[in-house]
Amino acid sequence: MKSTVKLPIGIENFEMMRTEGFYYVDKTGMITELLHDWGLVNLFTRPRRFGKSLNMSMLKYFFSYGCRPELFDGLAITKEKELCEKYMGKFPVISITLKGVEAEDYEGALAMLRSVIVDEARRFPFLLESGHLSEQEKKDYKYLTTNFYDQKQDFCNSEDYVKKSLFLLSQFLCKHYGQKVIILIDEYDVPLDKAQQHGYYDKMVLLISSLFGQALKTNEYLYFAVLTGCLRIAKESIFTGLNNFRVLSITNTWFGEYFGFSDREVKNMLKYYGLEDKHALIQEWYDGYRFGNADVYCPWDVINYVCQLRKEPDARPDAYWINSSGNAILRSLMQKASSQTMDDLEQLVNGIPVIKKIRQELTYRELYDNIDNLWSVLFTTGYLTKRREISLHTYELVIPNQEIRLIFTEQILSWFQEEARKDAPTLDAFCEAFCQGDAAGIERTFTNYLRSTISIHDTAVRKNKKENFYHGILLGLLSHRGDWAIASNAVSGNGYCDIQVKMRRASLGMVIEIKYSESRNLEPACMEALAQIEDKNYAERLLDDGMDTILKYGIACHKKTCMVRMPPSQ
Repeated sequence: MKSTVKLPIGIENFEMMRTEGFYYVDKTGMITELLHDWGLVNLFTRPRRFGKSLNMSMLKYFFSYGCRPELFDGLAITKEKELCEKYMGKFPVISITLKGVEAEDYEGALAMLRSVIVDEARRFPFLLESGHLSEQEKKDYKYLTTNFYDQKQDFCNSEDYVKKSLFLLSQFLCKHYGQKVIILIDEYDVPLDKAQQHGYYDKMVLLISSLFGQALKTNEYLYFAVLTGCLRIAKESIFTGLNNFRVLSITNTWFGEYFGFSDREVKNMLKYYGLEDKHALIQEWYDGYRFGNADVYCPWDVINYVCQLRKEPDARPDAYWINSSGNAILRSLMQKASSQTMDDLEQLVNGIPVIKKIRQELTYRELYDNIDNLWSVLFTTGYLTKRREISLHTYELVIPNQEIRLIFTEQILSWFQEEARKDAPTLDAFCEAFCQGDAAGIERTFTNYLRSTISIHDTAVRKNKKENFYHGILLGLLSHRGDWAIASNAVSGNGYCDIQVKMRRASLGMVIEIKYSESRNLEPACMEALAQIEDKNYAERLLDDGMDTILKYGIACHKKTCMVRMPPSQ
């Protein structure tokens, strides 16, 4: 291994990135563009894990008084000599992240928000001794650095101080330095998301609206502000009256390349670590997002997979992005799914675009109101990306890559299994048909199940991936029988059997092999499955485990049809 430079998994601090030997993909060009294309208040909306927090940390270290110029040595921004002389290390900077402001009730969330502001205010203890602040201002600053729960302060008074806290802190800093303040607010929308989930949304909207209004709208001490978040919340919700408010979402051409990795940046990283041969695989799994006119990869995925490859050269790609959070949005889509929705999902999973009108300005209360809003959320949060714009606010949407396709299929399977379990009598009859060797009954019921979910027939998807999908459906249905011992991809004989079932009380075992047919002629695929069962001796393990009777099933699927066959001797 030629280099000791570490991969920055989960590193969001720019100073640490530059001083502790981490690989850094240069995004300092964002500073140049931010200063050239001026906006008083700038909101960047991007999906999670696309580098928002690291970019905010970069801005903090560039603009803050006491900036260490060596942190930026060799980076693109240093080529802009005039900008560096005018702006580097020339501002008081207030920098907070709201990603941790989540609680089950409003009082808890307020306490967390207060704690965030207290921690930031404590970075400036010299204000207590400043000759530019009045005694009342020093008293107010001291209160800003005091946790109100620790001091048993009045709740309403503390709430009022939170609302005006950023304004007051910017006022004090501006008076002390004689220089207007830069405010950075990372993950601004997290408190609203959590408030909606736990039922105190209206209170949180009023709190955040007042906090932002005073700090960003009527603040004479503000030089400019940058906010980041996943969603673009409607202006009438928390940004009322902000006339100098600029939203830079995933549809804007500005700043498109500064969140996520470009193909060139990924190739450079792979070359650095001697992994050039993995480019096509990484592109298939983690590329495909389109921000403005820029095509980008998910950085979280690329970094995690490259790190894994350095340890295990033959490691397979994994769904790193989704493992870092939940899938509440997709589950909501499934729960609201109509017949048209399922058709749309089937198109997407099969690589066919869907055309949807997108609303980028929503309140959190509206997100899950109807299926149309959910498509908008899927787009803005990275589950879908645009292929092209059809008309104003209307886009041709696709699943960006194999990772997200896997997430869709897994969630669809999970939803389907939950729906199927609601009809216990049908499931009981389906499982009993397997016990009785009723191939016709299995075929009839399984076909009905397939008609109620999507099918995988995208020509870009490898055949084994299609078989895995039908394998997952059948496995979920058979798991209804809690008294059966079911093994998936079990080692038996000379290979791996798709599904094996043991019913010890009846001394009955089953071997099931599933094939996907590229045509409606399913008979050859069934025969291939049965031949594989015999050739690989898949029944051996069941016989060794004392099963007296072994039933063998070859199942072939094509889109939403199936055929089930057994050996002639059975």
